Amino acid sequence: MKRRSGSAGQPAQELLPGTPSGARGRDAGWGHEQQAWNRGHGNVAGLDEVGRGALAGPVVVGAVVFPEGTDLAGLRDSKLLSAAHRERLAGEIREQARCWSLGVAEAAEVDRLNVLEATFVAMRRALSDLVVTPDLLLLDAVRLPGSEIAQRRLVKGDRLCASIAAASILAKVERDRRMVEFDRIYTYYCFGENKGYGTPVHLAALEKRGPCPIHRLSFRRVLGPQERQGTLLA
Repeated sequence: MKRRSGSAGQPAQELLPGTPSGARGRDAGWGHEQQAWNRGHGNVAGLDEVGRGALAGPVVVGAVVFPEGTDLAGLRDSKLLSAAHRERLAGEIREQARCWSLGVAEAAEVDRLNVLEATFVAMRRALSDLVVTPDLLLLDAVRLPGSEIAQRRLVKGDRLCASIAAASILAKVERDRRMVEFDRIYTYYCFGENKGYGTPVHLAALEKRGPCPIHRLSFRRVLGPQERQGTLLA
């Protein structure tokens, strides 16, 4: 998507409990967005990441800005949805969003920086690709260092805040797509099924075969004694 630089120059806000204002049952609600819109924030961006705990593959961050007054139903933490439901909602999110983007940090960046810093890199990439400059960020419990944009950190934000849930859905759909592609290249690890997470089948493959080029070598469960001596198996 088209890049646009700039920020609102406002201080970050404190960590807030993610009260489910406006939630429909288990759906994430629009209460935090509505509160921000009422306070004059025209471009409220929800951000969330997927893949921090995986042993292989990238960290992917979604960023979404919805028009004021959006009330899209059915948004939830992406982990609570089936793949088919995520795909359907992702289409609705893209249609209704003012703009959206994705930021990616590859496994090599996770190894070089650590997974948290790589997540921040992916967040900055997602923000830089939005076609509008947000004046408020809604984040799932973390704070993005170095950003001059006002931030609101919400406990369990991906379950309670619609924009964060939408960002998690877009990120999950994209990351899953990439892992299915990697499965065609590195067939031994069943990435299409486990998406790079440490399932018994994945761990057994690592034990027998060792890591492939998209494994995170800085993660303790990835490297066995042989690989710690410098052997990387393709």
